[in-house]
Amino acid sequence: MPAKAQNDSIALLIDADNAPANKIDFIISELATYGIVNIRKAYGNWTKRPLDSWTKVLFEYAIAPKQCFDLIKGKNATDMALLIDAMDILYTKEINTFGLVSSDCDFTPLVMRLREDGKQVIGFGRQNSPEPFVQACSHFIYLDDDDSSKTPQKKKEKSATSLRQNTNFMNTLRTAVKDAADEEGWAALGPVGAHISNQSPFTHRTYGFPKLSDMFEAIDLFDVKKSKQAGQAAVRVRLRRQTNGK
Repeated sequence: MPAKAQNDSIALLIDADNAPANKIDFIISELATYGIVNIRKAYGNWTKRPLDSWTKVLFEYAIAPKQCFDLIKGKNATDMALLIDAMDILYTKEINTFGLVSSDCDFTPLVMRLREDGKQVIGFGRQNSPEPFVQACSHFIYLDDDDSSKTPQKKKEKSATSLRQNTNFMNTLRTAVKDAADEEGWAALGPVGAHISNQSPFTHRTYGFPKLSDMFEAIDLFDVKKSKQAGQAAVRVRLRRQTNGK
């Protein structure tokens, strides 16, 4: 669980045009690990039928809808309205964490500006979210729908495969383990997690793993050792040692 800031009030801003409504419960639950989501706003042209799925959950989750009419055909004002509100919140509210739900690269400058002021930005979007937007966020969580027909094991394998294909993140994991390792190559999970958090917008939750140890076990490229120290559970990891020339 991430450490909560001294001021743990959170602003959740949703680009409804570029976000799945059926993931709102997950989004709220995830942000709850960082603090209290006191500000909740969703932006879109609510006269359009594609946003009907959002209108069904807005009041259930106490999300204030912000109407953004299309200025001209094919061009709406959603992005600008969200940006203006974000800057208002930055300057007038005591908020340390912003939750930004979108898959739109246009929000990259906003994220960078918020982080310049020392704010934490938790991004939520689809797997096809542009890399600059993803990398700009403090942490980024994917919202793509899981195939409900898959068993938990199949979903776990799918997440691990997707993770292994992220070369940059895999390099971050290897570096984190190496930097925290003892003479035998074992690294305590706490320092490893801190290194990952400081170096990458991705976390174990990005790929749907509730615990960091679950992610390392699923990757199958690391050895994971669980034990108890002073009555407390302790987890250590190390790069899997190759044998027989493999």
